[in-house]
Amino acid sequence: MDPRSEVLLRQAELFQGSVLLAGLPADDLLGKLPNAHGWCWHAGDQAVLDARFEGRCHFGVNVPEQAFETAVLFVPKARDLTDYVLNALASRLAGRELYLVGEKRSGIEAAAKQLSPFGKPRKVDSARHCQLWLVTVENAPQAVTLESMAQRYKVDLEDGPLTVVSLPGVFSHGRLDRGSALLLQHLDKLPSGEVLDFGCGAGVLGAAVKRRYPHNNVTLLDVDAFATASSRLTLAANGLEGEVLTGDGIDAAPMGLSTILSNPPFHVGVHTDYLATENLLRKARQHLKNGGELRLVANAFLRYQPLIEEHLGVCAVKAQGQGFRVYRAKREKK
Repeated sequence: MDPRSEVLLRQAELFQGSVLLAGLPADDLLGKLPNAHGWCWHAGDQAVLDARFEGRCHFGVNVPEQAFETAVLFVPKARDLTDYVLNALASRLAGRELYLVGEKRSGIEAAAKQLSPFGKPRKVDSARHCQLWLVTVENAPQAVTLESMAQRYKVDLEDGPLTVVSLPGVFSHGRLDRGSALLLQHLDKLPSGEVLDFGCGAGVLGAAVKRRYPHNNVTLLDVDAFATASSRLTLAANGLEGEVLTGDGIDAAPMGLSTILSNPPFHVGVHTDYLATENLLRKARQHLKNGGELRLVANAFLRYQPLIEEHLGVCAVKAQGQGFRVYRAKREKK
Protein backbone atom coordinates (compact mmCIF):
# COMPACT_ATOMS: atom_id res chain seq x y z
CA MET A 1 0.00 0.00 0.00
CA ASP A 2 1.30 3.43 -0.93
CA PRO A 3 2.20 5.46 2.21
CA ARG A 4 -0.08 8.28 1.08
CA SER A 5 -2.99 5.84 0.98
CA GLU A 6 -2.04 4.60 4.42
CA VAL A 7 -2.33 8.15 5.75
CA LEU A 8 -5.81 8.46 4.26
CA LEU A 9 -6.87 5.19 5.83
CA ARG A 10 -5.77 6.44 9.24
CA GLN A 11 -8.69 8.87 8.81
CA ALA A 12 -10.95 6.45 6.93
CA GLU A 13 -14.11 7.77 8.59
CA LEU A 14 -13.67 11.00 6.59
CA PHE A 15 -13.83 9.18 3.27
CA GLN A 16 -16.81 6.83 3.56
CA GLY A 17 -19.11 8.91 1.36
CA SER A 18 -18.88 9.77 -2.32
CA VAL A 19 -15.21 10.77 -2.61
CA LEU A 20 -13.12 11.39 -5.69
CA LEU A 21 -9.46 10.36 -5.46
CA ALA A 22 -7.51 12.39 -8.02
CA GLY A 23 -4.10 11.17 -9.16
CA LEU A 24 -4.40 8.10 -6.95
CA PRO A 25 -1.74 5.37 -6.86
CA ALA A 26 -2.37 1.92 -8.31
CA ASP A 27 -2.87 0.17 -4.97
CA ASP A 28 -5.81 -1.21 -2.97
CA LEU A 29 -7.20 2.12 -1.76
CA LEU A 30 -10.39 1.81 -3.83
CA GLY A 31 -10.90 -1.61 -2.24
CA LYS A 32 -10.74 -0.06 1.24
CA LEU A 33 -13.09 2.82 0.36
CA PRO A 34 -16.11 1.19 -1.34
CA ASN A 35 -17.88 4.46 -2.22
CA ALA A 36 -14.80 6.14 -3.68
CA HIS A 37 -14.00 6.69 -7.34
CA GLY A 38 -10.71 7.58 -8.96
CA TRP A 39 -9.48 10.08 -11.52
CA CYS A 40 -6.23 8.99 -13.16
CA TRP A 41 -4.04 10.40 -15.95
CA HIS A 42 -1.24 7.79 -15.94
CA ALA A 43 -2.04 4.99 -18.40
CA GLY A 44 -0.09 2.35 -16.49
CA ASP A 45 -1.84 3.09 -13.21
CA GLN A 46 -5.19 3.22 -15.00
CA ALA A 47 -4.67 -0.24 -16.50
CA VAL A 48 -3.96 -1.72 -13.06
CA LEU A 49 -6.88 0.04 -11.41
CA ASP A 50 -9.31 -0.80 -14.20
CA ALA A 51 -8.36 -4.48 -14.01
CA ARG A 52 -9.00 -4.57 -10.27
CA PHE A 53 -11.84 -2.04 -9.91
CA GLU A 54 -13.59 -1.97 -13.27
CA GLY A 55 -15.63 1.15 -13.89
CA ARG A 56 -14.45 2.96 -10.77
CA CYS A 57 -11.64 5.06 -12.21
CA HIS A 58 -12.01 7.83 -14.79
CA PHE A 59 -9.08 8.40 -17.18
CA GLY A 60 -8.18 11.68 -18.85
CA VAL A 61 -7.32 15.33 -18.36
CA ASN A 62 -10.77 16.56 -17.33
CA VAL A 63 -12.49 16.09 -13.99
CA PRO A 64 -15.17 13.36 -14.11
CA GLU A 65 -18.71 14.57 -14.73
CA GLN A 66 -20.21 12.37 -12.01
CA ALA A 67 -21.04 14.07 -8.71
CA PHE A 68 -18.81 13.74 -5.65
CA GLU A 69 -19.14 15.11 -2.11
CA THR A 70 -15.46 15.21 -1.19
CA ALA A 71 -12.21 15.07 -3.14
CA VAL A 72 -8.61 14.16 -2.39
CA LEU A 73 -5.71 15.19 -4.60
CA PHE A 74 -2.51 13.15 -4.43
CA VAL A 75 0.01 15.93 -5.00
CA PRO A 76 1.57 15.83 -8.49
CA LYS A 77 5.21 16.73 -9.03
CA ALA A 78 4.37 19.82 -11.09
CA ARG A 79 3.04 22.87 -9.26
CA ASP A 80 1.08 24.09 -12.28
CA LEU A 81 -0.67 20.72 -12.60
CA THR A 82 -1.59 20.95 -8.91
CA ASP A 83 -3.13 24.37 -9.63
CA TYR A 84 -5.17 23.02 -12.52
CA VAL A 85 -6.54 19.98 -10.68
CA LEU A 86 -7.27 21.91 -7.47
CA ASN A 87 -9.22 24.47 -9.49
CA ALA A 88 -11.20 21.72 -11.24
CA LEU A 89 -12.04 20.05 -7.94
CA ALA A 90 -12.76 23.18 -5.90
CA SER A 91 -15.11 24.51 -8.59
CA ARG A 92 -17.36 21.52 -7.83
CA LEU A 93 -17.09 21.58 -4.02
CA ALA A 94 -18.60 24.84 -2.75
CA GLY A 95 -19.03 24.54 1.03
CA ARG A 96 -17.49 21.07 1.09
CA GLU A 97 -14.12 19.49 1.83
CA LEU A 98 -11.09 19.26 -0.41
CA TYR A 99 -8.05 17.31 0.79
CA LEU A 100 -4.43 17.25 -0.31
CA VAL A 101 -2.07 14.37 0.50
CA GLY A 102 1.57 13.89 -0.37
CA GLU A 103 5.02 12.90 0.73
CA LYS A 104 7.10 15.50 2.55
CA ARG A 105 9.88 15.16 0.00
CA SER A 106 7.39 15.85 -2.80
CA GLY A 107 6.73 19.30 -1.36
CA ILE A 108 3.38 18.74 0.34
CA GLU A 109 3.85 21.69 2.70
CA ALA A 110 4.44 24.07 -0.20
CA ALA A 111 1.56 22.53 -2.14
CA ALA A 112 -0.76 23.02 0.84
CA LYS A 113 -0.38 26.78 0.34
CA GLN A 114 -2.11 26.32 -3.02
CA LEU A 115 -5.29 25.56 -1.07
CA SER A 116 -5.37 29.10 0.36
CA PRO A 117 -7.47 30.73 -2.41
CA PHE A 118 -10.37 28.43 -1.48
CA GLY A 119 -10.35 28.84 2.31
CA LYS A 120 -8.11 28.33 5.31
CA PRO A 121 -6.03 25.12 5.01
CA ARG A 122 -5.26 23.01 8.04
CA LYS A 123 -3.16 19.93 8.57
CA VAL A 124 -5.21 16.82 9.43
CA ASP A 125 -2.51 14.20 9.85
CA SER A 126 1.20 13.53 9.48
CA ALA A 127 2.58 10.00 9.25
CA ARG A 128 4.58 7.66 6.97
CA HIS A 129 6.66 10.70 5.90
CA CYS A 130 3.44 12.14 4.44
CA GLN A 131 0.95 14.86 5.33
CA LEU A 132 -2.80 15.23 4.86
CA TRP A 133 -4.26 18.72 4.51
CA LEU A 134 -7.85 19.95 4.35
CA VAL A 135 -9.67 23.05 3.21
CA THR A 136 -13.40 23.71 3.37
CA VAL A 137 -14.13 25.41 0.05
CA GLU A 138 -15.53 28.79 1.03
CA ASN A 139 -14.48 30.49 -2.20
CA ALA A 140 -15.41 28.12 -5.02
CA PRO A 141 -13.61 29.29 -8.19
CA GLN A 142 -14.86 29.41 -11.73
CA ALA A 143 -13.46 26.35 -13.48
CA VAL A 144 -10.71 27.23 -15.96
CA THR A 145 -10.18 25.32 -19.18
CA LEU A 146 -7.06 23.26 -19.48
CA GLU A 147 -6.11 24.85 -22.78
CA SER A 148 -6.18 28.30 -21.16
CA MET A 149 -3.25 27.14 -19.01
CA ALA A 150 -1.19 26.05 -22.01
CA GLN A 151 2.16 27.65 -22.74
CA ARG A 152 3.16 28.13 -26.36
CA TYR A 153 6.69 28.58 -27.61
CA LYS A 154 8.55 28.48 -30.91
CA VAL A 155 11.36 26.14 -31.91
CA ASP A 156 13.50 27.38 -34.80
CA LEU A 157 14.16 24.56 -37.28
CA GLU A 158 15.75 24.46 -40.72
CA ASP A 159 12.34 24.45 -42.41
CA GLY A 160 10.94 27.26 -40.26
CA PRO A 161 9.63 27.79 -36.72
CA LEU A 162 7.58 25.06 -35.06
CA THR A 163 4.90 25.97 -32.51
CA VAL A 164 4.88 23.78 -29.41
CA VAL A 165 1.85 23.75 -27.10
CA SER A 166 2.68 22.60 -23.58
CA LEU A 167 0.11 21.79 -20.88
CA PRO A 168 0.60 21.72 -17.09
CA GLY A 169 2.47 18.68 -15.82
CA VAL A 170 4.15 17.90 -19.15
CA PHE A 171 7.92 17.37 -19.24
CA SER A 172 9.89 20.59 -19.80
CA HIS A 173 6.67 22.63 -19.63
CA GLY A 174 6.91 25.83 -21.65
CA ARG A 175 10.45 25.35 -22.98
CA LEU A 176 12.56 23.11 -25.19
CA ASP A 177 14.83 20.87 -23.12
CA ARG A 178 18.49 20.43 -24.07
CA GLY A 179 18.18 16.75 -24.94
CA SER A 180 15.38 17.28 -27.44
CA ALA A 181 17.22 20.29 -28.89
CA LEU A 182 20.25 18.08 -29.60
CA LEU A 183 18.16 15.30 -31.16
CA LEU A 184 16.32 17.82 -33.36
CA GLN A 185 19.68 18.71 -34.91
CA HIS A 186 20.24 15.07 -35.91
CA LEU A 187 17.08 13.93 -37.65
CA ASP A 188 18.74 13.62 -41.05
CA LYS A 189 18.30 10.61 -43.34
CA LEU A 190 15.50 8.92 -41.43
CA PRO A 191 14.15 5.78 -43.14
CA SER A 192 10.81 6.06 -44.93
CA GLY A 193 7.77 4.48 -43.33
CA GLU A 194 6.24 4.42 -39.87
CA VAL A 195 7.83 6.64 -37.23
CA LEU A 196 7.24 6.48 -33.45
CA ASP A 197 7.91 9.38 -31.07
CA PHE A 198 8.21 7.42 -27.81
CA GLY A 199 7.57 9.40 -24.61
CA CYS A 200 6.35 12.23 -26.82
CA GLY A 201 5.68 14.85 -24.13
CA ALA A 202 4.42 17.96 -25.89
CA GLY A 203 5.07 16.36 -29.28
CA VAL A 204 8.03 18.41 -30.48
CA LEU A 205 9.96 15.48 -32.02
CA GLY A 206 6.93 13.90 -33.69
CA ALA A 207 5.74 17.22 -35.10
CA ALA A 208 9.21 18.15 -36.36
CA VAL A 209 9.59 14.79 -38.13
CA LYS A 210 6.12 14.93 -39.69
CA ARG A 211 6.81 18.35 -41.15
CA ARG A 212 10.27 17.41 -42.42
CA TYR A 213 9.18 14.00 -43.75
CA PRO A 214 5.50 14.51 -44.66
CA HIS A 215 5.16 11.13 -46.39
CA ASN A 216 6.08 9.26 -43.21
CA ASN A 217 3.28 8.23 -40.89
CA VAL A 218 4.02 9.44 -37.37
CA THR A 219 2.69 7.98 -34.10
CA LEU A 220 3.20 9.84 -30.82
CA LEU A 221 3.02 7.76 -27.63
CA ASP A 222 3.15 8.73 -23.96
CA VAL A 223 1.98 7.23 -20.67
CA ASP A 224 0.58 10.58 -19.49
CA ALA A 225 -2.78 11.92 -20.66
CA PHE A 226 -1.64 15.54 -20.29
CA ALA A 227 1.33 14.81 -22.56
CA THR A 228 -0.78 13.27 -25.31
CA ALA A 229 -3.29 16.14 -25.02
CA SER A 230 -0.33 18.51 -25.52
CA SER A 231 0.87 16.55 -28.54
CA ARG A 232 -2.53 16.79 -30.19
CA LEU A 233 -2.49 20.57 -29.67
CA THR A 234 1.05 20.85 -31.06
CA LEU A 235 0.14 18.91 -34.19
CA ALA A 236 -2.98 21.05 -34.69
CA ALA A 237 -1.07 24.30 -34.14
CA ASN A 238 1.23 23.38 -37.03
CA GLY A 239 -1.41 21.95 -39.36
CA LEU A 240 0.04 18.45 -39.06
CA GLU A 241 -1.51 15.00 -38.76
CA GLY A 242 -0.38 12.09 -36.65
CA GLU A 243 -1.75 9.31 -34.50
CA VAL A 244 -1.51 10.07 -30.78
CA LEU A 245 -1.68 7.17 -28.30
CA THR A 246 -1.82 7.12 -24.53
CA GLY A 247 -0.36 3.83 -23.35
CA ASP A 248 2.00 2.21 -20.88
CA GLY A 249 5.38 1.98 -22.55
CA ILE A 250 6.63 0.39 -25.76
CA ASP A 251 4.12 -2.48 -25.42
CA ALA A 252 1.44 0.00 -26.50
CA ALA A 253 3.30 0.89 -29.71
CA PRO A 254 2.51 -0.44 -33.19
CA MET A 255 4.69 -3.01 -34.96
CA GLY A 256 6.56 -2.67 -38.24
CA LEU A 257 8.16 0.67 -37.44
CA SER A 258 10.89 2.14 -39.61
CA THR A 259 12.09 4.53 -36.89
CA ILE A 260 11.77 4.97 -33.14
CA LEU A 261 12.73 8.41 -31.86
CA SER A 262 12.91 9.13 -28.16
CA ASN A 263 14.04 11.51 -25.48
CA PRO A 264 12.91 9.08 -22.80
CA PRO A 265 12.11 10.18 -19.26
CA PHE A 266 13.74 8.60 -16.25
CA HIS A 267 11.74 10.30 -13.50
CA VAL A 268 8.27 9.43 -12.28
CA GLY A 269 7.08 11.91 -9.65
CA VAL A 270 9.85 12.38 -7.09
CA HIS A 271 11.25 8.90 -7.76
CA THR A 272 13.90 7.91 -10.32
CA ASP A 273 12.66 5.24 -12.70
CA TYR A 274 14.56 3.83 -15.68
CA LEU A 275 12.15 0.94 -16.28
CA ALA A 276 10.23 2.41 -19.23
CA THR A 277 13.43 3.23 -21.11
CA GLU A 278 15.09 -0.09 -20.36
CA ASN A 279 11.94 -1.87 -21.51
CA LEU A 280 12.03 0.18 -24.71
CA LEU A 281 15.61 -0.83 -25.41
CA ARG A 282 14.94 -4.51 -24.74
CA LYS A 283 11.86 -4.62 -26.97
CA ALA A 284 12.65 -2.09 -29.71
CA ARG A 285 13.63 -4.80 -32.21
CA GLN A 286 10.19 -6.41 -31.84
CA HIS A 287 8.58 -3.18 -33.04
CA LEU A 288 11.12 -2.29 -35.72
CA LYS A 289 11.14 -3.88 -39.16
CA ASN A 290 14.44 -5.23 -40.52
CA GLY A 291 16.77 -2.29 -41.05
CA GLY A 292 14.58 -0.11 -38.83
CA GLU A 293 16.37 2.45 -36.74
CA LEU A 294 16.39 3.62 -33.13
CA ARG A 295 17.54 7.18 -32.55
CA LEU A 296 17.59 8.17 -28.90
CA VAL A 297 18.96 11.05 -26.82
CA ALA A 298 19.85 10.56 -23.16
CA ASN A 299 21.99 11.98 -20.39
CA ALA A 300 25.58 10.97 -21.04
CA PHE A 301 25.94 9.33 -17.63
CA LEU A 302 23.23 6.76 -18.42
CA ARG A 303 24.81 3.56 -19.73
CA TYR A 304 22.34 2.80 -22.49
CA GLN A 305 24.79 1.92 -25.27
CA PRO A 306 25.61 -1.62 -24.03
CA LEU A 307 21.90 -2.35 -23.53
CA ILE A 308 21.09 -1.13 -27.04
CA GLU A 309 23.83 -3.28 -28.56
CA GLU A 310 22.73 -6.33 -26.58
CA HIS A 311 19.16 -6.20 -27.82
CA LEU A 312 19.23 -4.33 -31.12
CA GLY A 313 22.60 -4.16 -32.85
CA VAL A 314 25.68 -1.99 -33.28
CA CYS A 315 25.12 1.35 -31.59
CA ALA A 316 26.94 4.54 -32.57
CA VAL A 317 27.11 7.85 -30.77
CA LYS A 318 25.83 10.19 -33.47
CA ALA A 319 26.31 13.40 -31.47
CA GLN A 320 27.02 14.65 -27.98
CA GLY A 321 26.98 17.93 -26.12
CA GLN A 322 25.82 19.67 -22.95
CA GLY A 323 25.78 16.39 -21.05
CA PHE A 324 23.70 14.47 -23.62
CA ARG A 325 24.38 11.85 -26.28
CA VAL A 326 22.39 10.89 -29.37
CA TYR A 327 22.54 7.14 -30.02
CA ARG A 328 21.77 5.49 -33.35
CA ALA A 329 21.26 1.77 -33.94
CA LYS A 330 19.64 -0.35 -36.63
CA ARG A 331 17.80 -3.60 -36.22
CA GLU A 332 20.07 -6.31 -37.48
CA LYS A 333 18.86 -9.61 -38.86
CA LYS A 334 19.48 -12.57 -36.56
